Amino acid sequence: MPRARPAPEIGLKITKTDMPKRIRSSSALRAIDPGGDRVDGHKMRGMFSRLIQTSLGLAFLTVLSMSSPASAQEEFTLGPDDAWTRETPEPGTPAARILKARQALALGEPERARALATAYLDRFPSAPGRAEMFLVRGDALVEMGDEYDALFDYEAIARLHPGSEVFVQALEREYDIAVAYANGLKRKFFGTIRIIDASDDAQELLIRIQERLPGSRLAEDAGMTLADFYFKRAEMRLASDAYDLFIQNYPRSNRIQKARQRLIQSYMASYRGPRHDASGLRDARRRLQTMQQLRPAAAQRLGAEALIVRIDESEARKLLVTAKWYLSVSDPISAELYIRQVVERHPETVATLDALRLAPKILSQMPASLAAKTPDYRLLAEALLGKAGPVETGVSPRAEPSLPETRDLEPERPVKATPSEEPKAS
Repeated sequence: MPRARPAPEIGLKITKTDMPKRIRSSSALRAIDPGGDRVDGHKMRGMFSRLIQTSLGLAFLTVLSMSSPASAQEEFTLGPDDAWTRETPEPGTPAARILKARQALALGEPERARALATAYLDRFPSAPGRAEMFLVRGDALVEMGDEYDALFDYEAIARLHPGSEVFVQALEREYDIAVAYANGLKRKFFGTIRIIDASDDAQELLIRIQERLPGSRLAEDAGMTLADFYFKRAEMRLASDAYDLFIQNYPRSNRIQKARQRLIQSYMASYRGPRHDASGLRDARRRLQTMQQLRPAAAQRLGAEALIVRIDESEARKLLVTAKWYLSVSDPISAELYIRQVVERHPETVATLDALRLAPKILSQMPASLAAKTPDYRLLAEALLGKAGPVETGVSPRAEPSLPETRDLEPERPVKATPSEEPKAS
């Protein structure tokens, strides 16, 4: 049986936020069923009657906030007579001091708000509401352009008051500052000009947010921001780790496809050339092959086949460069071993054709007994190149010198001593 949503319960409280003309409710204040159920005419008239009453009440509160700025941050309670009652804290109480500091911040007086918050924190070291005052002072410092000093107040909330109502708000403020630092904002030098690099602070803040609020949307935003930060700075090893952690922690995120693509790009970009480590290429190949099996459509959009061909060519070129190096240090046996790996592992690459052209030169420097055990590179060259394999003119395999069967020594020859001339006496 369809039914209308009941009217707001008696005792419902709403509170104005820091800025004017905004109202925050402690519970959802809705009079229409979100499911869109149909109701009869009598229930619908009652529903719209309650909706109009609620709207009038909210409009009344808005008029109050516009006509009297000092009434900001006050609480209103829905009484039994269906009327809103203002709850004003008694002067001198901690609640009144917090309200006064928030009013100063809402009216655009950050210096006064900071002074009130500092006085409260110094005078009441164990009173309730310290977390709110830390937030007010931090927001005031941000308004004054001292966001780095504000981080100390936000950190006090995160460390000393993790169960307070403003804990998430403090982390949101830290996230905004971290994003600004990640985008290039400099820190002030002793409160003067901005010349100090704050990239390390941005990384630290983004990591702490993920640790303190795991699984949340804010932590997800921090994880993606950190990964993009590393990617833009060309720190591909760190970027690949950050994107990999994002995929593991948020597999249902709407940005998971971006993370997968950036992860593969980071792996491939971490390869610096044939003279450097190629582990990034192997990781990229593994990710691409997994994507082809589990998400073929996404792999096709990414161009996985072309990327795998590029990875094969890079790996083959690295092996060929290694073979040339061994040849340059007069180690043809090791050079032939790497040439063989190029031909067997990557037969469809350009590096394989270059390896087959280099093979006769390597074989000519190897012992004949070992050269006879190598693959027939000339036959492979004919199959791949479509013509006779390369021949080194004027070069033949070096003959292996035979060892003597017995160890015969030449007979000794007597040596005649010739008398030396005696020195003549002067």
